[in-house]
Amino acid sequence: MGIILLALGLVLIAEGLVYALAPSLVERLLELLRALTEEQRRNAGLASLALGLVLVWLAFWLGI
Repeated sequence: MGIILLALGLVLIAEGLVYALAPSLVERLLELLRALTEEQRRNAGLASLALGLVLVWLAFWLGI
């Protein structure tokens, strides 16, 4: 349970930094996302999911 809370906290820190430091960039990214088709957004989500899984596996492999 502790590792889940740690992961959630790290995600919130990263997202919070983006919104705090570059809110206009977030707006532009949202506009770009709206321009993508549903399939393109789904593929981007799947790629993000795969990258996240690789990073978690790597962290466990390194003993973090």
